[in-house]
Amino acid sequence: MENKDKPITKPKAKNPTEKKPYTRPRNINLAFRVTEEERAMIDKRVAQAGMSNLRAYMVKMAVDGRVIHVELDSVREMVRLLSNATGNINQIAKRTNQTGSIHTHDIEVLREHYESLWGQAREILQKLAAL
Repeated sequence: MENKDKPITKPKAKNPTEKKPYTRPRNINLAFRVTEEERAMIDKRVAQAGMSNLRAYMVKMAVDGRVIHVELDSVREMVRLLSNATGNINQIAKRTNQTGSIHTHDIEVLREHYESLWGQAREILQKLAAL
């Protein structure tokens, strides 16, 4: 059905010089300074991430990145226990070489150190798994 009362008109063409105001989706500017060494490290991390856009990398790390702080107290304790166990093993080996026999007390001391080491290792692994 044709409407004879209204003339057919073309829609108005938009003025190509008229610009729509642009609003940035990210409208807050953050700026910070780094040393040359820090910038080199950042550039290296950007490359390792397979990215070429520094801004995209920085936004991604600031929003989704994780900072992991590892307390080394439990690792230091494990190293101390390892050192003690190593010293005990060397003493027992020396005594065994001198006498040709090993005492049950020496074996018990080694077993205690071994159990302490594994307990410490389990604690460290549990903390790492929680990250």
